[in-house]
Amino acid sequence: MCMFIFFLSVYIWKKKWVESDSKLRELQKSLNSALEKCAAERQGRIRAQQALRKAIVAEPKSENLEMASYPMAPIGIIQSCFSTRNGTPRQPLLVPLARACLVFDSARAPPASLEGLEEYSHCWIIYVFHLNTDLEKLWKHPSKSKFKAKVRVPRLKGGRMGVFATRSPHRPCPIGLTVAKVEAVQGNMLLLSGVDLVDGTPVLDIKPYLPYCDNIEGAVVPNWVMVDSMLSVASVSFSDDFPSSLLDCWKAAEKCLYSSQDELKNLVKQVLSWDIRSLSQRNRPHDTLIKIGNGDTADNISDLDDSPDGEVSGYGSELAASGEIIYHLILEGMDFSYRIDCNGNVIVEKVHLSSSIPFGNKKRCNYLMWKDKHK
Repeated sequence: MCMFIFFLSVYIWKKKWVESDSKLRELQKSLNSALEKCAAERQGRIRAQQALRKAIVAEPKSENLEMASYPMAPIGIIQSCFSTRNGTPRQPLLVPLARACLVFDSARAPPASLEGLEEYSHCWIIYVFHLNTDLEKLWKHPSKSKFKAKVRVPRLKGGRMGVFATRSPHRPCPIGLTVAKVEAVQGNMLLLSGVDLVDGTPVLDIKPYLPYCDNIEGAVVPNWVMVDSMLSVASVSFSDDFPSSLLDCWKAAEKCLYSSQDELKNLVKQVLSWDIRSLSQRNRPHDTLIKIGNGDTADNISDLDDSPDGEVSGYGSELAASGEIIYHLILEGMDFSYRIDCNGNVIVEKVHLSSSIPFGNKKRCNYLMWKDKHK
């Protein structure tokens, strides 16, 4: 009887094993079929994408260049301490205190896409030179765009160089590349420092800075690129009336990326330690009255500059009663007026809230949002 029960148990177990093995084979066969189908669909997708890409980038048969373009939209907008182009550094990291907040479009770059970025010290930023005065050339046929192959270079005192040998914003594709220090990440916002970006700059992409491959040892540049001293000033000082005018502005300010008046003052000093005037402004004598048309003094000398030719024109300048030229620097919506003597000494006279730059923007970032997150 025991032997019968034993053989019966073996028979039942073997039958179940055969049934299970059969089901397993069927499932495996079904899985293989599904994988083959997915692979075929993937290959079909890849072929379709390749064909589409080939059709898009194919040389157009007509003058319509839209088929040869790659439409891209900004992933975010820069909120910078530099309210205008004038004063915005020509290169990154020259002004360590220069701050900006990159606010991402959450529909294109959700907060999750920023996870891990705070572990890097610096990042690359790819952006659009949106304030170029010749952006309409982008919509013209190359034969009609009147693209300038050479631009004036500040370090060459007006000498011209091929545009691709410079970092001029006036390029066939007005795209800029810069590097900045990552200070903090919060939600859909990225706080940066050492920036050379003007307020409102559209950003196309960011990438982490990798020292092991981005820092090229032994890289060579032309001698004229190394001549930075010609763009530096002798000294920067502040008038006796400056502190009181700064205090009045600070009380009226609603949004600011800086924690104190002293920090903002240091920013001004760092920015003006470089001669931010255009080439034509630097070449004008400081003690000569400049007249226009009907004999009146020019209230915006920078309008005479040829900015599309590679120069960044000043925001504005005016003639003082003494005949000295008073220049203006707009930072955080504040208008700092200063003069520079023939020896390169800068004296910041006063500051007031700019009437042309809206300051009280409720959507702007401010220091209080970041004070506990700085590295």
